Amino acid sequence: MRLLNKLVVASVPLVPRRIIRYFAGRYIAGETLPMAVDCVRALNREGVLATMDVLGEDITTREEAIAARDQSITVLHTIAREKLDSNLSIKLTSLGLKIDKAFCVENVREILKVAAGHNNFVRIDMEDSSCTTDTIDVFRTVHREFSNTGIVVQAYLFRTEQDVRGLAAEGANFRLCKGIYKEPAAIAFQGRDEVQRNYVALLTIMLDAGSYVGIATHDSVLVDAAADLIAQRGLRKDQYEFQMLLGVRPELRKKLVRDGHKVRLYVPYGEHWYGYSTRRFKENPEIAGYVFKALFTRNA
Repeated sequence: MRLLNKLVVASVPLVPRRIIRYFAGRYIAGETLPMAVDCVRALNREGVLATMDVLGEDITTREEAIAARDQSITVLHTIAREKLDSNLSIKLTSLGLKIDKAFCVENVREILKVAAGHNNFVRIDMEDSSCTTDTIDVFRTVHREFSNTGIVVQAYLFRTEQDVRGLAAEGANFRLCKGIYKEPAAIAFQGRDEVQRNYVALLTIMLDAGSYVGIATHDSVLVDAAADLIAQRGLRKDQYEFQMLLGVRPELRKKLVRDGHKVRLYVPYGEHWYGYSTRRFKENPEIAGYVFKALFTRNA
């Protein structure tokens, strides 16, 4: 079955976009900001926090980057106006990182100014390894001026331990994830077990340094390991949080909430839903299998 699902994933580009969109609904809040607001409000009623993200990355013009910046600013104003319990996540490639790093820094600075005015927080997402050094550089630059920002690091990269030690010493707020992008064996762990081991090692370093960590995982092994580390250190509930993706393992999310942990969901929305959704299918081939089953049933 696993092999079949992998073959299905490889065939996803052949599936009509309307079918992909139907099943992508579990992973995205919608294509418009009002739809995202409704989603976050429903999560807040469940006792779950959110981080909103306007989908779109790897833009090619300054005009697109400025438009992405302005969309993020609109999200921050909307969160404040609607009194949502949410912060904001941003991807630097959508803000011009690959066009001009200094230009990207200015766009991030404008977003952080607005967030600070609303007493809100902005998380800088990590992308593929071609962006890692520049993303950390941008974070360090803006973090000197704005404390209301944090960074994502990926447990599967060899370099991450050294990055974490340096960033923790600078008071960084982390989101720790496994990593989603396909990276070569020369720079990244490839096996599940070794990624898990490195994740726990990195989390230990962060917690021992007194860093606030968004423990971003759907892996029960890592959730249990994190809970053990938290209990061993006697951490308060406001010293960490668990983070998950919208639509992934809702039963685990509900259990964490019942156990008294702070839980935050990543809530993406926007017209660029297709690329994001196909990446989710690659992470979870079983869902891609449902797509094809629905397609064949429809055509029967």
